[in-house]
This record gives sequence, structure tokens and C-alpha cells, in this order.
Amino acid sequence: MKLNTLLDLLHHELKDLHSAEKQLVQALPKMAKAATNEDLKQGFLDHLEETKVHVDRLEEIGRAQDLALGGHKCKAMEGLIKEGAELISEDAVPEVKDAGLIGAAQRVEHYEIAGYGTAAALAARLGLNDVVPLLEATLAEEKATDAKLTELAESSVNEAAAAV
Repeated sequence: MKLNTLLDLLHHELKDLHSAEKQLVQALPKMAKAATNEDLKQGFLDHLEETKVHVDRLEEIGRAQDLALGGHKCKAMEGLIKEGAELISEDAVPEVKDAGLIGAAQRVEHYEIAGYGTAAALAARLGLNDVVPLLEATLAEEKATDAKLTELAESSVNEAAAAV
């Protein structure tokens, strides 16, 4: 895809986000299975359902833009998920692994926050008033997930890991 215009760049961002979210739909159940802290496990499962909504929103945007979102692979998400999978396979004390899973999940969230923030800013600049609220809704949810992960780490998971 040649990037000649700001709209081309937005479409590239949307394809990247779509690939990232679809990869995450596959990874979150594995993260939930690896977590031993029940709140963390449930958080991953809750975010899985939210991520499916993110995919649906992106597909709605794709239809509105007459843009096919498939055929692109987000290499950054692929790498983040690979790092998470390596952590899952480590021989680790469960409480320490849970702390590591939060770190891996937050790296994913930060990537998504950057991507959705960029896409929303591009859409706003292009005057795509039907697209901006959908991107901003997902951006707000990604920020909320990041905040929940921080709260969980600071309120219990890191303390449990430090106690072993």
C-alpha cells in the first residue's frame, strides 16, 4: 500500500489495528489460562470480550470507508504476543508470573493506546466525524484497561510476588 495521502495513512493504521486486535483475541485466552490470580484471570477474560467489540468497531469503520481490513499483519503485536507467550512458558513462581503477565499486558495496551490515538487524530483531521467517536470509544476503553492493570498490580499482584 502506497501512502500518498493522510487518508492512506489512516487506512494503514486501521488495518494495523484490526490485525493487532484479531491477534489479541487469540492471545487473551492463553493469558487468562496462565494467570493464577483470579482477578487477573477475570480481567483477561473481560478484556477478551471487549477486544471482540473493538474488532467489530474497526470492521464497521472499514465498511464505512469501503476499506478491506484483511491481508495485513501487525508485526508489533505479533512481537508483543510472542514475548507474552515466552513469559507464559517460563518456569516461574505463579505470583511472579502473574506480575509478569501484567507487564506484558500493559505493553500491549500502550501499543494500542498509541495506535488508536493516532488513528483518532488522523480521522479528526480528515473530518471523518462518523469514525472519530468509534476510535475514541476504543481508545478510552484501552486506557481504562491499562488503569485496571496498574491498580491490580499495585493493590495485590506485585505484593504477592514480592512475598515469595
